[in-house]
Amino acid sequence: MKHLLKTLLIGTAFTLTMVSQTMAQTKVVIGHFGDPLPYKALIADGSLDKATGWKIEWRQFASGAEVNAAMASGGIQISEIGSSPLSAGLSSGLPYQMVSAGKVIDSSEALVTRNGSGIEKPADLKGKRIAVPIGSTAHYSLMGALKMNGLTEKDVTVLGMSPAEIAAAWAQNAIDAAFVWVPVQTKLRENGKVMYTAGDVAKAAGFHTFNAWVANNKFAAENRDGLVKFLKAMFEINADYHKNKAAWNADSPKVKAVAASVGVSPAAVVPMLEGTIYPDADLTMSANWMGGGAAKTIKGTAEFLKSAGRVNKTADDYGQFVNPEFAKAAAGK
Repeated sequence: MKHLLKTLLIGTAFTLTMVSQTMAQTKVVIGHFGDPLPYKALIADGSLDKATGWKIEWRQFASGAEVNAAMASGGIQISEIGSSPLSAGLSSGLPYQMVSAGKVIDSSEALVTRNGSGIEKPADLKGKRIAVPIGSTAHYSLMGALKMNGLTEKDVTVLGMSPAEIAAAWAQNAIDAAFVWVPVQTKLRENGKVMYTAGDVAKAAGFHTFNAWVANNKFAAENRDGLVKFLKAMFEINADYHKNKAAWNADSPKVKAVAASVGVSPAAVVPMLEGTIYPDADLTMSANWMGGGAAKTIKGTAEFLKSAGRVNKTADDYGQFVNPEFAKAAAGK
């Protein structure tokens, strides 16, 4: 009996150890930015944790360059990242893959000129101080805006700043213009006007920008089920936003949850959500995105960044870094 009891105790201790190790392995650190997005309605109530079986730690970054640094150090497993820093990261060999489209950027990122800066038309940008998070999608759009007006970064003073730093510099009249995303962009427009949105630059100059979901290669290979469930939840909340946009008002529990996550009022969230396309399952799996278009856009972005001296080399084919299998399973395709 004593021998049996000892065996049972050892077995129980072993089982508890294994369970503890399994629970420890479910902790997933996910990177995100401070802008309002539909999926942030799923954070407050733990919906994503329940859907995936993960214990999620959300880590906010000020730019895609910071995401790349965290991916390089192994500090995060999944993250949002803009197409410009994504192109740079993949070109430099960082160990992650694009697993889905996150958002298509339009007016949510814009070049805002400060009232009193003397900037009335694009030509007036020459010699002005323009702030932007370096290496971000906004930076890429800024380069496109300058190019379409016959200017380069050498014709202006580009100041690398985080969104928070941009807001502070704007309040002190220390900068003349800034290309940045909401919610900071919304604050800048109180004492300025929009010259170009990212969508304007994309249409006029072909400088398309988007946010992708990326996952560490090793993590993706070992956590297929959770990653599929994660993307399915994203597709569903994005589809709900576009199909029921009128219901996403200031009184909506979902908008209130997004507001709490971002730190602004529900009334402010509603217009901030506008100007962006949030891909559902069908759009994500279309030819424009995980069906091949994303890889082409990434390659085009990388080639431009190289010509501008922002990256040292580019890959021949970026399709090797775009893995549609998780999104395909999440979409039920």
